[in-house]
Amino acid sequence: MNRRRFVQSALAAAGTMALPTGQALAAIYQALTQVVTDVDALTGAGTQVSLQKSMVQEFSDSLRGRLLLPGNEGYDTARRVINGSIDKHPALIAQCKGAADVSQSVSFAREHGLLLAVKCGGHSFSGKSTCDGGMMIDLSPLQGVRVDPLARTAWVAGGSLLGSMDEETMGFDLVTTAGTVSHTGVGGLTLGGGFGRVGRRFGLALDNVISVDIITADGEFRRANKDENPDLYWGVRGGGGNFGVVTAFEFQLHPMQRQVIGGEIVFPIEQARDVLKFYADYSASAPDDLYLDLTMGKSTEADKSFILMHACYSGPESEAEKVLAPLRKAGTPIKDGIKAVDYVEIQKSWDNSDPRAVGQYLKSGFTAGISDALVDRLIDGMQADAGRETLVFFQHSGGAIGRVPADATAFPNRDAQHNMFALVSWDPAIDPSTHISYIRQYWNTLAPFTNGWYTNDQADQTDRKVRANYKGNYDRLVQVKNTYDPTNLFRRNANVTPTT
Repeated sequence: MNRRRFVQSALAAAGTMALPTGQALAAIYQALTQVVTDVDALTGAGTQVSLQKSMVQEFSDSLRGRLLLPGNEGYDTARRVINGSIDKHPALIAQCKGAADVSQSVSFAREHGLLLAVKCGGHSFSGKSTCDGGMMIDLSPLQGVRVDPLARTAWVAGGSLLGSMDEETMGFDLVTTAGTVSHTGVGGLTLGGGFGRVGRRFGLALDNVISVDIITADGEFRRANKDENPDLYWGVRGGGGNFGVVTAFEFQLHPMQRQVIGGEIVFPIEQARDVLKFYADYSASAPDDLYLDLTMGKSTEADKSFILMHACYSGPESEAEKVLAPLRKAGTPIKDGIKAVDYVEIQKSWDNSDPRAVGQYLKSGFTAGISDALVDRLIDGMQADAGRETLVFFQHSGGAIGRVPADATAFPNRDAQHNMFALVSWDPAIDPSTHISYIRQYWNTLAPFTNGWYTNDQADQTDRKVRANYKGNYDRLVQVKNTYDPTNLFRRNANVTPTT
């Protein structure tokens, strides 16, 4: 909070000492949300605009949540995202408590042509959930999960995190696919796809969406499902944030026991070739009940070089040993952490205790299989260097995900068996240019083995690449975009460009 703002707030607070408690709190809150100057902002077209103090104040007063401006208390926390290398400064941050706040915010951004970003959990690697100079809609106050165990459905507020949904649904021995990191936002994950530890059994997160409540670019509230606005319902399931801000999701839930068998089995990096070849074969033929990821890491620090498989088996306990025993024969394990575990706990097992402490750059693409030639490229090109950690990992797809027709939802990459990632991380205090250059060069040797890419991981792409990635679904997506966002207000995503 700057000095002028602090003095104003203190004087306002002092004047309320004789008021009843409720009035005093209201007066203090009003002082904290007072707009003291015009606001310079950036439009979606990249031009500068000055927003008059009075209109910004009117917008702020219309919200149940807070409007944060640079210098306000809470602004620096709200503007940050998970990737520590992203350091952007929106001109305005609207912290929305409900659908009405989102409607007001979208309308204000549209009326003034503002560059608009939408943040839920802040997990966008490319930083699409924030912006410089525009408006950020911050959904973090918009949280809540309501489970109907009889109908086996859950209503989830658009700003909720996945861990909250897991905890609530598993309280009734019910589940739906919900990522692999519990502090991920439900909105971004679901709209782009939504892989997870039970995805091979129950489909992507978006395959389990029954309906959504959404604020479209005109600021209007709409419900989208198979009967209401069916074109929008089709588009939001894989089209990402192209069409509006989802304020609530209705998910289909599935019965599942709370205890699963899972964890990590770790091998020395010297056995990488054998482990990779085992993983290529076994993951392709695994039952739907088994989710199996692989991670290979290399560092100049010996204890940070490894290759491991991460398993989550959610099928019958009597079959677990038969399904999981082959993993131990992939090499000579140096650690075997596979055991009976609570599903909610394994969903938290990849949570980073301080996720904002590192900078990261990532490339990814879908693979239909892992060939011997790809194994050679993975091993031969992976290099260690001081100050960085390099990871390659595969996220398991297939199973129920691949049995959905490619045009049933906007998500087209149903033939993928894995999502392959190459990631480099570093201390944000150092210059990352050499590390980013390395991972790009490394990825260039791996990219020929991919077909398509996951928009949630890698949204910073050209129009041509976005069109190619959506394959036969692209033209239909353009039609949906023309209907619900003809001015391309929602453009900070794997953007589908309107033609109207």
